[in-house]
Amino acid sequence: MKIAIDAMGGDFAPESVINGVNLAKKNFPTLEFLLFGDEQKIRSLLENEKNVEIVATTEIVDFHDDPLRVVKTKKDSSMVRAIQAVKKGEADAVLSAGSTGALLTAGLLQIGRIKKVERPGLLTTLPSADGKGFDMLDLGANAENKAEHLRDYAILGSYYAAHVRGIKNPRVALLSNGSEESKGSPMIKEAHELISELAGINFIGNIESRDILTGAADVVVADGFTGNAVLKAIEGTLSTMFKLLKSTIKNGSLKTKIGGLLIKNDLSDLKNMGSGVGGAVLFGLKAPLVKAHGNSSPEAIADAIGQLQKMLETDVVGKLVVHFEEKALP
Repeated sequence: MKIAIDAMGGDFAPESVINGVNLAKKNFPTLEFLLFGDEQKIRSLLENEKNVEIVATTEIVDFHDDPLRVVKTKKDSSMVRAIQAVKKGEADAVLSAGSTGALLTAGLLQIGRIKKVERPGLLTTLPSADGKGFDMLDLGANAENKAEHLRDYAILGSYYAAHVRGIKNPRVALLSNGSEESKGSPMIKEAHELISELAGINFIGNIESRDILTGAADVVVADGFTGNAVLKAIEGTLSTMFKLLKSTIKNGSLKTKIGGLLIKNDLSDLKNMGSGVGGAVLFGLKAPLVKAHGNSSPEAIADAIGQLQKMLETDVVGKLVVHFEEKALP
């Protein structure tokens, strides 16, 4: 299994990316890596070059670059070359912490989507209060969706939860403004009907946003606009909550400050609740593509590589190809 990595993508590239590769090599000694970017910088950061091939590139995709123009104007960028390696069969999967828009656009144009999956969705695993976590998509790959897209997301999410995360008969829920079947927009009501008719999908009905962090479902399906808004709301709420908590402890009594010190380590674990596990998968493409957060630490990069390794090991994309080719979906 070989993973193509955009070594120059992200806020702290290439240091954070290559240090993440160093960690991943210890955890997954059989993985091979194609590293695209500044050859001299990459080589200086690698602990060793076992199972590594460095491909020198001359351009970097900036966060301000127009996503549609990247493929045409920055053909020798580390991101585009990494994606093309998958397209050409030189690598099995791709990872980047670079521009989300450019990565998703280039991935869709270069790698292509699974037949009958009209709109691949952005999926990530979010922690839940019960400690098991849940998968959610679409988190913003699409600004607009149709009911048929949400039906596809139910299939994609169920396959990911079952094969990558090892959840038996994962519970799939549809995000709506009420748990009743009658609630939701016309598109949500239509999606509810379509998902209900899917064979082999453990659909448990609608779920409200206030319940998704409780562990009530293993997969939460949403349109891209709503999913992205909910994710940002979770991130913003947690960030504000911890700022207020920090201010309360800092300005509180001596007893409050001592209590803050005693729970400091536990709070740091809770603080990461909205950041997701590993990276975000553009799910529905013909090969695994993972977008790591721009400010990912080496540990987060290593987690994202482990995520790709699991996807390749279980051949979840291959199983989805068979599913969509064999099932008579309209």
